[in-house]
Amino acid sequence: MQNYDIKKERRDLYSARRDRFEIVDVPRMSFLMVDGRGNPNTSADYRAAVEALYTTAYAVRAIAKRELGRTHTVGPLEGLWYADDLSVFKTRDHDEWIWTLMIVQPSWVTSAMVDEAMKHVERTKDLSAGHRVRFDAHTEGQCVQILHVGPYDEEGPTIARMHEEFMPAEKLVPRGHHHEIYLSDARRTEPSRLRTILRQPVSPAHA
Repeated sequence: MQNYDIKKERRDLYSARRDRFEIVDVPRMSFLMVDGRGNPNTSADYRAAVEALYTTAYAVRAIAKRELGRTHTVGPLEGLWYADDLSVFKTRDHDEWIWTLMIVQPSWVTSAMVDEAMKHVERTKDLSAGHRVRFDAHTEGQCVQILHVGPYDEEGPTIARMHEEFMPAEKLVPRGHHHEIYLSDARRTEPSRLRTILRQPVSPAHA
């Protein structure tokens, strides 16, 4: 049985260069999602959302294997980040950050399979955020991305270069939400070695 791993199948989207910005085209993809707000470093709600996402993702994987005979590696954690006042990202006022955490799903996963997985999780697990998991599509289109290596709180200069240098030079403007893809397990990886793809949807500046 061949295993599907999106990090290998879509290296253009789930790997990135550290030394330069790249422009990629991100198609419509399906995700398990949980919305929330608050400091990702200290928020119990953030931790609960991550636990609910992974528990549901593994339940979906088991159902896909049983019903379709297809296996896949559970994708990395991803996050969309935004705020009512975007200045909080510069001031690092984490408590005001709004987020949508996500785990991508293979194209063969259906809403019925996710519903079944969520019912199974509800019966067998005690998850405070389990009921908040949803299955939805997300489309980004043209994006700029780069690989950041190091602590999450040191992403600022790279994000600034993306917005203040690369985008103007390419005649692009940001749209949508800042997107991060966490390629490392923060529980087992030294902060200096954390690998995170930083992605920003863009539009032509004249549009």
